[in-house]
Amino acid sequence: MMRIITGLAKGCRLDTLEGENTRPTGERVKEAMFSMIQFDIEGRNVLDLFAGSGQLGLEALSRGASHATFLDVSKDAVEIIKKNAQKTKLIDRCTISSGDFATFFRAGRKKFDIVFLDPPYKSEHMTAALKKLRDSGFLNNGALIVCESETGDVFGDSPELEDSYEVLKNSRHGRAYITLLSKKKDV
Repeated sequence: MMRIITGLAKGCRLDTLEGENTRPTGERVKEAMFSMIQFDIEGRNVLDLFAGSGQLGLEALSRGASHATFLDVSKDAVEIIKKNAQKTKLIDRCTISSGDFATFFRAGRKKFDIVFLDPPYKSEHMTAALKKLRDSGFLNNGALIVCESETGDVFGDSPELEDSYEVLKNSRHGRAYITLLSKKKDV
């Protein structure tokens, strides 16, 4: 069972997709993520990329973020996100879209303060998304990127990416690693 941990929608149970295509963030991992950024959420604009059920963006909204944009390539996931946003009564502060993350970065000009990156573990999407975020102009100054990965290596074999971001925190929670990043100012 997934639920909102705290804030306006505390305790609200969230629906998830059936099957193996989506891996929801566990509650312990989600608590660790939000303890890392708890004082940086209020009034912020959030992007939940690879959103799945939308639980990360909805948790941020429940804790005081001003707006959340959700993106998932799966149309079924988008329907679950809409349903969860309605259940939590946070729908009025949401933008929910279906599509590929690479296309998303070409389409809009909205800037974000917090970005959640939780792509499928066995994909190359983490490094590709970090490159797109670095090059897109989508990040406000001081923006935080919260990454969930299986190995803790969010940069792959890219020294160029390592030089672009500062690792603020890195921790392991069971099988999941959480890496908190910010873009270096001179990049």
